[in-house]
Amino acid sequence: MRSDDMNVNHLSLDSLSLIEQEDSDHVKILDDESETELDAQEVKTNDLLSTGEIYLQACKLVGVVPVRYFLRNLGSDMINMNHHGLGPLGGKALAIAFVTDVHTTTLQLADNFLLAEGAKYLMEMLRTNLTIQHLNLSNNHLQSAGAEYVAKMLLENISIISLKLSGNQFGEDDARWFADALSSNYRVKELDLSHNRFCGRGGEHLGQMIANNDGLEVLDLSWNHLRMKGAVAFCAGLKVNSTLKHLDLSWNGFGNEGALALGEALKFNNTLIDLNLNNNRITDEGASMLCKGLEANDTLRILKLAYNSLTVEGALTLINVIRNTPKTAIEEINISNVLVNENFVQLLELTCQENPSLQVQYGGVGGFIAKKPRKRIDPMKIIQDYLDQRKLRLWDFFRNIDKDGTMHVSVVDFRKAVQQSSIPLERFQIEELIQRLDRDGTGMVDYRGLADTRKQMMRDHRRQLRKVESRQKKEKQKSDRILKTFESAVEAVTPHSSMLISASGVREEWSGPQHFSATPLSSWHHIVMSNSSRFSVNNMSSEHIHLPVIAGATSYKPLSVRSYSQPNISTSGHKPPNSKPASAQGIHDSTSNPMTPTANLTRSRPALNTKPTPKAGEKNKKRRQRKGK
Repeated sequence: MRSDDMNVNHLSLDSLSLIEQEDSDHVKILDDESETELDAQEVKTNDLLSTGEIYLQACKLVGVVPVRYFLRNLGSDMINMNHHGLGPLGGKALAIAFVTDVHTTTLQLADNFLLAEGAKYLMEMLRTNLTIQHLNLSNNHLQSAGAEYVAKMLLENISIISLKLSGNQFGEDDARWFADALSSNYRVKELDLSHNRFCGRGGEHLGQMIANNDGLEVLDLSWNHLRMKGAVAFCAGLKVNSTLKHLDLSWNGFGNEGALALGEALKFNNTLIDLNLNNNRITDEGASMLCKGLEANDTLRILKLAYNSLTVEGALTLINVIRNTPKTAIEEINISNVLVNENFVQLLELTCQENPSLQVQYGGVGGFIAKKPRKRIDPMKIIQDYLDQRKLRLWDFFRNIDKDGTMHVSVVDFRKAVQQSSIPLERFQIEELIQRLDRDGTGMVDYRGLADTRKQMMRDHRRQLRKVESRQKKEKQKSDRILKTFESAVEAVTPHSSMLISASGVREEWSGPQHFSATPLSSWHHIVMSNSSRFSVNNMSSEHIHLPVIAGATSYKPLSVRSYSQPNISTSGHKPPNSKPASAQGIHDSTSNPMTPTANLTRSRPALNTKPTPKAGEKNKKRRQRKGK
């Protein structure tokens, strides 16, 4: 194997720094710089040359062609190298050059087929380089291994503010890496994870990510596959998030289920400003569910709902909510694919008079509210109702034409009798009725079928009601399941403590997700059985856990704790000599401080009989003595 190949295989960032030191000319320049008086322009020129030399040597060692664009733009604040086809080794050469760079703050490397290998070199560089703040690695096929490298870098890097990772084929479980990394990295303000493959489990991890992160302000999750399960889990994290301002969830297939969960989240979230829900299969029903959250939200300004299955009804619902909610902050609504009607335009004009800053983009005028076709009434039911109102029998009605009482009349006589009566039947209904009573086409109508009509109609009516009730019940059960899943997801991202401190400083007992407080996780205090800094709990060891006082909080009901102890053996009440003090047993003396939670502890049960219990032999002896007497 050639020596050059050996150098390539064993190349590392440490060896790259040696390359810079081995350049005697550059070292000489640096020494001269410290000894001579050079102006700022000369120093900058020498620095640029040194970075360029390092890059050229790195390209030679890894065996790639240098990119002239990079050499020409050295020293710029932004270097845009998108679509240059660098590959993993080209990324390695760049990483070598950027180890000591102090000028570039924005690095664009989208669509360079870096793969996970190239990402690894760049992430190693970012552990040393603290100048780069904006990094774009979109469409580089990083996949799962690349996600791991990026996440591990985020655990150490403190300079990255904006990170774009769109279109890198991240899978379901790769979201876990970002959730773990951003739980401790609050420096990142903008994150782009669009055009990846996050589904249900990915939504759960991403929900955990935004629930535990207190720094992220812009998040792009468009063109993923969150759908119902992932959408509900993600919205649970959005409910407790306190920093996110711009959120793009377009092209995720949320559906009405996701809209329901999102509406619940918006009731509590008070930081989100821009929400993009374009193309999410949301219908008019989903829009009404979302509006329930808008009624309680006073921060959201931009709402995008274009390319959903909305009609004029959904558009009217949105405008009515804005008009009827005085505290709303909505300034822009995008429903650009919806054709509206004149009623919508008039309502929008009235709403804009009250909210001059409101702008609504719609598809034009020409829409209509689809009216359900009028239900066709059974002519038999009309006749039966007519007879019931007048308390008549069928024979009473047809006795003039059926003098023999056979309940058979000719079609001509039947049609004439019905037309001459005051029964509200139209001509086509009469003909339909004749066809049903004279199925064989004999020319004779057997109107005995009308006698059984009422019973059949009642059965059909009850059957129809059962269908409607069953459908409504299923829809309600589905909504309840979604809300239950949402609350379970909220509980999963909240700390399991006995108490939550809300943003208003009011203490709330934790008895399930229904009492959930929409407070950022970082501001929650875990309080267990105490509201005093002097109260300590023995944690199965000699160490004591001191819990802090939360200032400005009201008193609360302590946890219900039972003290199980043995009955008193004697009436003296003296403690045994080897008994431990109450503080060592984890029980505070309630008499010293009546405000402590242990003041309500269950007291030890006194003995029922203070006299010593006689033995069995003594009882038998007494019985024999009584018998002898």
